[in-house]
Amino acid sequence: MTDLSGRVAVITGAARGIGHATAARFLEAGASVVLADLPGSGVEQVAAALGGPAHGVVCNVTDAVQVADLVRETVRVFGALDIMVANAGIAPAAPFLNLTPEEFRRVVDVNLTGSFLCVQAAAKQMVAQACTGRAPGAIVLMASVQAQSVAETHAAYAASKGGVVQLTKAAAVALAPYGIRVNAVGPGSVTTDLNDEALTPALRRAVAARTPLGRMGRVDEIAQAVLFLASEAGSYVTGQTLYVDGGRLALALTMTDGKDEAE
Repeated sequence: MTDLSGRVAVITGAARGIGHATAARFLEAGASVVLADLPGSGVEQVAAALGGPAHGVVCNVTDAVQVADLVRETVRVFGALDIMVANAGIAPAAPFLNLTPEEFRRVVDVNLTGSFLCVQAAAKQMVAQACTGRAPGAIVLMASVQAQSVAETHAAYAASKGGVVQLTKAAAVALAPYGIRVNAVGPGSVTTDLNDEALTPALRRAVAARTPLGRMGRVDEIAQAVLFLASEAGSYVTGQTLYVDGGRLALALTMTDGKDEAE
């Protein structure tokens, strides 16, 4: 049910982290994959290193022209577009009272507007393909537990991810008549190559305290959830956000230094 043979996928923010793990998982499942990321990310080399039918494209998801070009390049190389994974995102931290309008806009531009541009461009291609008899496509966005439970230093990030959840629902309803499914994955705390060195023992203990499973997630665990939603295994799922968080959202209280603290 998770076989992606014959399917073509685009994954943004794919040079590293969750995006890279998802690209590798999709290739294992038989898909042809376009990895997209910013200039300087080395995404072309990353795609080549993965082997198989993988192709790297430089793309800034906040630019509608570049996103449209990404879709056209995907069709040029692989002949179609069946799966869009709008994974690109940023999460800079800033105290709320010091957060500037420019910083807020930047996060929303990447995380929310970028997701919208990717979903819309992919959907237009998928609708056109449906007219030729190709099977409907699937779209997966990247949300976060912070769409539900926020950190005080990530106001812009939390707001943008809350928007992603609502965008997912709106797109799912709008695209359902074409058979296109739209869902999101909401990761909890996940270890990536970018944050692993910054995770001090104290921070790891804090994560364990707020996570019933007692550990951080792995990028491959998030990738597996994306695969489920993108494949026939999730064929009757649309408009949903699947939280992959080790039980974090289910826990009303966390333990910090032996004291109960509201999440």
